[in-house]
Amino acid sequence: MAGLDSGPTVPVWLAEDDLGCIICQGLLAWPVTLPCGHSFCRGCLKGLWRAGPSWSCPTCREGDAQPLRLRKNTLLQDLADKYSRAVGEGPDPAGEGPDPAGETASPAPGPAPQPPRRAAQQPVVASKNVTEVGQELANLVEQLVDIVRSLQNQRQLPESGPDNKLNVPGTVDHSLASPKLVTSNTPEQKMRDILRDLEDIQGKLQEKFTGKERLEGQRQVKTPESQASSSCPLTGRSCLASWLVQRAISPTFDLRSLCCSLEVSEDCRKVTVSHFPQLYDWSCDRFTTCQVFCSQAFSSGQQYWEVDTQHCSHWAVGVASWAMSRNQTLGRTRDSWCLEWKGTSQLSVWHMVKETVLGAEKPKVVGIFLDLDQGKLAFYSVADQEKLLWECPISAPLPLHPAFWLYGLNPGNSLTIRPVRA
Repeated sequence: MAGLDSGPTVPVWLAEDDLGCIICQGLLAWPVTLPCGHSFCRGCLKGLWRAGPSWSCPTCREGDAQPLRLRKNTLLQDLADKYSRAVGEGPDPAGEGPDPAGETASPAPGPAPQPPRRAAQQPVVASKNVTEVGQELANLVEQLVDIVRSLQNQRQLPESGPDNKLNVPGTVDHSLASPKLVTSNTPEQKMRDILRDLEDIQGKLQEKFTGKERLEGQRQVKTPESQASSSCPLTGRSCLASWLVQRAISPTFDLRSLCCSLEVSEDCRKVTVSHFPQLYDWSCDRFTTCQVFCSQAFSSGQQYWEVDTQHCSHWAVGVASWAMSRNQTLGRTRDSWCLEWKGTSQLSVWHMVKETVLGAEKPKVVGIFLDLDQGKLAFYSVADQEKLLWECPISAPLPLHPAFWLYGLNPGNSLTIRPVRA
């Protein structure tokens, strides 16, 4: 490591992304490394964990039912400081000073320390008007409502599905399991009161600030039928089906990227969570989590494929570049996008660790339309009829592969790339 002190020049192999925190998208400040090997700013991680009772990695979700000790990674801090000096920004003040003995990830009063941002990442923002502030408040309250509902579900269903990986014996107050013991002073009652108050605030904010904007936004969103009518002279569902079928492909799973917890069918179009670890040859391209890419890569044009999700309780489907780190999760990086179904009845889209909740209805078959000519990615529910779930802009400097994630705690769960039907 002595070579790093030879001068202020940034080593050619070192980029800011190598020393970045995926939570704040900034340079690591007081970095801590979890047992799974992923590193984050201590302030970012504590702020993320403060909202809930589980202590898990935001990248791979590995964690523990007990608070984790967050000790500073001095090597990463040294690299981050040297990188800052090399680009002329000076040392990171948040990296100075010892880590308090016995510091844990349990919630603590007061604001979490915020890591500094690079000057290039701090554009000048004009003053916001009342409507914009109201919309931000409404979004914040919506997130708080989701958090409280999630906590409420965890208390009511301690044995709940695969998304509650950390719910092990001892993490739930079993004195609350019997309805006979519930009184007005129990945590459940208090949580219901908090949820009711938050929902009241949410309704008032939506009525005052966001009702009109959301209504106009819904009017401007194109329905699948309107999108189809703009691309072909026919109208209705038959047109949309024909429009997508013309762009249909049938990708196959890439065995080089296949996680050892997964196995694929002979035609490489069905992937299943294995009951036993598979003895695949080691490869730096192989995922460490239950994920897999398809062999096909796209840098231009329009492609459409469909995935049968009926036999999987928790999954994510989308696209990613081959350069995506093999120990990260789909939708939590800059070069990956996905639609995810959680075992807790929640459908969301993910990109760069940002989640957008779509609803609570699980699509049986997901259609994925990638339009790199127009820079768009769309997800459809196509089991019975085509329904647009989400459309977002997409920009990637590298070719994109179809990508899949199956939650690894349920052997037998499977996803199938099915033939596209007109």
